[in-house]
Amino acid sequence: MEHLPALATLVRSGLSKIIVGQQEVIDQLVVVLVCSGHGLIEGVPGLAKTLIVKSLARLCGLDFQRVQCTADLMPADVTGTNIFNLSSSTFSLHRGPIFTDLLLVDEINRTSPRTQAALLESMEERQVTIDGTTYPLSGSFSVLATQNPVEFEGTYPLPEAQLDRFLLKILITYPSAAEEVQILTQYEQGFDPHHLEKIALDPIPAGLLAAARQEIEKVRVEPALYSYLVALVRRTRDWPAIALGGSSRAIVALFFVARAFAAMDGRDFLLPDDVKAAALPVLRHRLLLKPEADLEGLTPDQVIAQVISAVEVPK
Repeated sequence: MEHLPALATLVRSGLSKIIVGQQEVIDQLVVVLVCSGHGLIEGVPGLAKTLIVKSLARLCGLDFQRVQCTADLMPADVTGTNIFNLSSSTFSLHRGPIFTDLLLVDEINRTSPRTQAALLESMEERQVTIDGTTYPLSGSFSVLATQNPVEFEGTYPLPEAQLDRFLLKILITYPSAAEEVQILTQYEQGFDPHHLEKIALDPIPAGLLAAARQEIEKVRVEPALYSYLVALVRRTRDWPAIALGGSSRAIVALFFVARAFAAMDGRDFLLPDDVKAAALPVLRHRLLLKPEADLEGLTPDQVIAQVISAVEVPK
């Protein structure tokens, strides 16, 4: 294993010029890209959710588009539409921002269910249908959506079917006191997030991302770990605090993400610890807790930790 560790190192080094801390978040974003998946980023305003995605796209040399979600955003604003040309009396396709490599859907829970549903086909099949015609999307197409966990007025919670399309749910937390001092120091030295083009970023070598994606397939998985992966997700379906457990798609996602963690660590074999590390970001948005668990103040992460402790680890 050399390509994925090299990619992770370059991304961490490059983003450190812009983002202070958040190493776990950066690693999980790399996993989303190498697994060709989609990520849901959750955090309060002002923690650089948008900035980190814009910087990642520039560093990896990916085409980037951003959609700012509002209540009146229509599906055609995302996918595009056919426009009638009076001079030629024909319709021509006006492509929406979805025709890109990396699509940032900012505050996805502020747009209507109808517009949220417009993303389902593209996220699952990497294609979009406009007026009955299907158009393929980029082979590198990924959606990174953000949402604010503390605002509820004027929002539309994502349905379970939409949440299940996201490979990972990535939580951005407050930086430490030392990291916030470093943030102020960067601003005092002239850092301006509104002019990222002035910050010297060495793009990753061409082909490294594709090579890292292929490298994941070389990670060996022992038969006992297949059973462990399945047992872990199936245990969520009958756990007392969980009303809705992980689906079969959750098992597949856990499998791919665990292998990516192993490859990022420079190994060509999977360990139970890789599965445990992948379980939180893979499962936290796929579980629906029972009302009594919410009343007790339990979080999905706490419940997942309980499930991990209850499932026997293969020797």
